[in-house]
Amino acid sequence: MKRLLTVLSALFLTVAPALVPATPAAAVTPADAAPAFHVVRPGETIKSIARARGLRPRDLRAWNGIVKPNQPSADGVLNLARPAAGRLSGWRSSIEVVTPGAVNWDPAKKCPVRPADLRKVWVTYIDFYGVSHQGSIIVHRTIATRTQRAFRTLYRMRFRIQGMSPMALNAPYISDMAAVTSGYNCRVVSGSKTWSQHAYGKAIDVNPVQNPMVRGSYVDPAAGTDFLRRDVYRRGMMHASGAVRAFTDQGFYWGGRWNSLKDDMHFSMNNR
Repeated sequence: MKRLLTVLSALFLTVAPALVPATPAAAVTPADAAPAFHVVRPGETIKSIARARGLRPRDLRAWNGIVKPNQPSADGVLNLARPAAGRLSGWRSSIEVVTPGAVNWDPAKKCPVRPADLRKVWVTYIDFYGVSHQGSIIVHRTIATRTQRAFRTLYRMRFRIQGMSPMALNAPYISDMAAVTSGYNCRVVSGSKTWSQHAYGKAIDVNPVQNPMVRGSYVDPAAGTDFLRRDVYRRGMMHASGAVRAFTDQGFYWGGRWNSLKDDMHFSMNNR
């Protein structure tokens, strides 16, 4: 009997599968879950895009929340399949008073605007993967409502924004803060002692990487060198016939029309 038990035990060890820890599933990045997309060019319609992509217009409308008779706008981005994240959340916005701590206020810097004159504007935006978030931007109180309206237009256009604060929540996969769409920043104009319009809270930079500042051979941010061709339409880029109008219709001036340099990300109230 003892011999039989020994044989059976050896046989079980031979054929039984080894117990090994399960391999954890690879982390899913936003890009993995995002559907294919199309950046809208001037003159394109739901029907023409659907025809070119072999899709049904009604599906294209459903996947992007576009209701008849509305048409997509240039610089907008359309999902070409049903997004895994589901429907967009819908537009929401609010305005908050800014505390000194929220802007790291330091009286020694002698910034030209007090925190009491700044406002944090919360807006719904669509990220590069078609997911909607609540992002914030700090601006001067006198342009808070204009800022709301401009970002509402971008949302309705289905324009994509790479990231807005709070980045740890909205886009933790992005470590380069140069990619953030932002407003107030207590700093001087690069290479001068003159306060930037950002220091007054009266300027906004949208998608800096995709819309870099160019002066001669100098490009800022450096990653923007991949977007120097402005006659193409890529996700996050701004053109005069498209997303730029969201701001200029609200009284902002666009740095893309400057002559001494081009600053396609930059919108200000006094053309500086």
